[in-house]
Amino acid sequence: MDYPRPAIAVSAGPDLAGEMAAALAAASIVFRDSNAAYSRRLVRGAETLFRFARDQGRRRSYCRGNPFIEPYYNSTGYYDEYMWGATWLYYATGNNTYLSLATNRGLPKNSRAFLGIPDLSVPSWDNKLPAAMLLLTRFRIFLSPGYPYEDMLRMYHNVTALNMCSYLPQFAVFNWTKGGLIQLNHGRPQPLQYAANAAFLASLFADYLNATDVPGFNCGPNFIPIHVLRSFATSQVDYIMGKNPLKMSYIVGYGDKFPRHVHHRGASIPHNKRRYSCTGGWKWKDSSKPNPNNVTGAMVGGPDRFDHFHDSRNNYSYTEPTLAGNAGLVAALVSLTVTDANYGIDKNSIFEAVPPLYPQSPPPPPPWRP
Repeated sequence: MDYPRPAIAVSAGPDLAGEMAAALAAASIVFRDSNAAYSRRLVRGAETLFRFARDQGRRRSYCRGNPFIEPYYNSTGYYDEYMWGATWLYYATGNNTYLSLATNRGLPKNSRAFLGIPDLSVPSWDNKLPAAMLLLTRFRIFLSPGYPYEDMLRMYHNVTALNMCSYLPQFAVFNWTKGGLIQLNHGRPQPLQYAANAAFLASLFADYLNATDVPGFNCGPNFIPIHVLRSFATSQVDYIMGKNPLKMSYIVGYGDKFPRHVHHRGASIPHNKRRYSCTGGWKWKDSSKPNPNNVTGAMVGGPDRFDHFHDSRNNYSYTEPTLAGNAGLVAALVSLTVTDANYGIDKNSIFEAVPPLYPQSPPPPPPWRP
């Protein structure tokens, strides 16, 4: 693309800046051992962004009143990003200020985290609450920090368990298609990204329990073994990969039957060494011919609530791939890859920067000498 694609600057946006801070902080943990200088640079960027997010004079949504953003990626709030960003920054830096913010009672109050609203159990690009509370539950399960954080961490843990309960069909919190896809967005378009995200979180929670020798969790009076939760995660990814009424893989290039009219500019325009303007590619958008190029690995929006799918380039509700959707899919696939008895979970690396939670033991006395 050699035509203008101007960036949009915003002077406020705690939701956007909080999410960016979380991303950079999480990446800094990944690069901590292999590239320490780059890891430190990521931390500096994350802290700068989070200061922007917390600036009292900038606390309004990044999309408010912006006609280029609001109709497409409208943010419903930013307190979930405060919790999400603060948690990742605590893991990246060990600075207790971030943990204090993540466990501040004002965040769940303003984000309505404890009100039992089913839609808030659905992880998405707009709702970080279930992911943030799961991330803090990981902290409680593996490190058990105690006072003064225990009360809030216990509540986050409880809500995380309830979120997991809501994903299971026996509790009928969400509808399901006859073919076995959970309808976390209530039958609206592009359901697969929500199912993939939920599968990822469910797989992680099962990993955490398994790694600490906890056999399951309670949904009211019902005990739910780990394998039930993991079966839910597997079923949703299996559906995406082709175990559905149409026997269609919704991942481009995977299997024998997958979408051939993906709503994607690069996939639909021929590679013929010619340049086309922004509108010059529209004739291929409207073509009924299959895409000349496969955007291999991309997950499309997915079927409707009746398990029907229309492989049409013009119907982006079915055939559009998104970064948000593929992020959840890749995460779910990785988390479901069993490598050892602990399902592959690394209990310690994420906490390397976290300081000792209790006073350190004094050094041993020097050897006695007569």
